Amino acid sequence: MTEKYISYIAGVRRYSPRTVEIYRAVLEEFLAFAGGGDIVLKMTPQMVRSYEVWLMDTRGESPRSVNLNVSVLSGFAKYLMKEGVLKSNPVSTVRRPKTSKRLPTVYRDEAMENYLLESAHSASEDELELFLSYGPSPQGKNPKEMYERRLRRLIISLLYSTGIRRSELIGLRISSVDGSRGILRVLGKGEKMREIPLVTSIYDEILLYLKAAESMVGRKRLPGEPLLVTAGGNALYPVYVDRAVKRELDRSDITVRRSPHVLRHSLATTLLERGADLNSIKEMLGHSSLAATEVYTHNSVERLKTVYNAAHPRAKKEGKNGD
Repeated sequence: MTEKYISYIAGVRRYSPRTVEIYRAVLEEFLAFAGGGDIVLKMTPQMVRSYEVWLMDTRGESPRSVNLNVSVLSGFAKYLMKEGVLKSNPVSTVRRPKTSKRLPTVYRDEAMENYLLESAHSASEDELELFLSYGPSPQGKNPKEMYERRLRRLIISLLYSTGIRRSELIGLRISSVDGSRGILRVLGKGEKMREIPLVTSIYDEILLYLKAAESMVGRKRLPGEPLLVTAGGNALYPVYVDRAVKRELDRSDITVRRSPHVLRHSLATTLLERGADLNSIKEMLGHSSLAATEVYTHNSVERLKTVYNAAHPRAKKEGKNGD
């Protein structure tokens, strides 16, 4: 049943290869811990609880890591119920270790505005005209560097302005951009399609980039091709996106982890602080439940506390009574 389940999450649920490998490793480890044999027979509350204790006490795993392993077992049990192999989920009765709620890391609005302002020349029409003057050959050093700067800048612009995931960015096609309606069609988790508003400046930046990309690859590109491509004309890949973000945001005013996901967190927090309602943010981010979006309210409260303690006259009195 294990291999059938792995095929299901890879082919039907379309989990990423990395996630599939994590699930496989957890199931194999659990079965080894349980002494081998039929994993279905080993799926009892007592065995799951013993495995949980072993992870914490013997392996020294963190509560968050233990919860991840137990969640994998729970997902497998739900699949077995769906297949009629189990009547109930044995994992549901196992108490999980408490974890401290970790607030999403975000970039300050000012830092992002500074980056976008200072890198604007890389996305400008003047820079494009200079790039096009070199011709379609990717052999010259200058054209390639100019193209890659424009590409990296657009990666940041799209991630920060739309809040899409790294995998969703890579999956964008030229046809995903609908200029007439001012939206970006994004294929998210579970093959769910959603539409995200595109501000005019981002749409214009995309159009200029598409001209640069066609010049770089030396041919007309089709609507079904990837929106963003390397200088060699190939689709982006996760490591490329990660490196682009790290390189572009290697700045003195950005001191936290530089990653695509932090850009997503930053947009969500900014939208919330500027009055957007949680349901709208949920739809934009492609969250399956409102609970996943509500974590950003904690970020806003923490920021409010910081502002309050720094500026409020009574906070400055450190709790002392005063007029």
